[in-house]
Amino acid sequence: MPDIYLVAYDGREASKRAALFAAERAQLAKAHLHLVYVLEWSPYSFLTPDELAERHSRRIAEVERAQQHILAPLAAELTQAGHTVTTEVRYGNVAKTIKEVADEQQAKIIYLAKSNESKLTNMILGSVPSTLIQIAAVPVAVVP
Repeated sequence: MPDIYLVAYDGREASKRAALFAAERAQLAKAHLHLVYVLEWSPYSFLTPDELAERHSRRIAEVERAQQHILAPLAAELTQAGHTVTTEVRYGNVAKTIKEVADEQQAKIIYLAKSNESKLTNMILGSVPSTLIQIAAVPVAVVP
């Protein structure tokens, strides 16, 4: 079974550079790419049953939109270039969700772009790359 290189992709240009960087390494190692897009979703808001139903339908629509408009174009480009690519959209805390997917896929490495947050935001809240580096069980490559 080929190794899986997980790429955290959010549609930014920096994120695409990280995906292309991962694709080059995957090609050399004959590894497969797994692209992951994480939609942040707060589990802490109180909702009525009607709001929950609406939230569920909105969630399905958002997953389909993210799959179609964010992941599919890059997956098609990489597939056309000869890579084996799978994609996945999930909800949750970005860093924790990427780590969960990496664990489930038994990924050998996680590639992602450096954070786009301000230095102040990173100091107060932390960034996805720095959190992922601390919690991931596999190497994390942060691509500038």
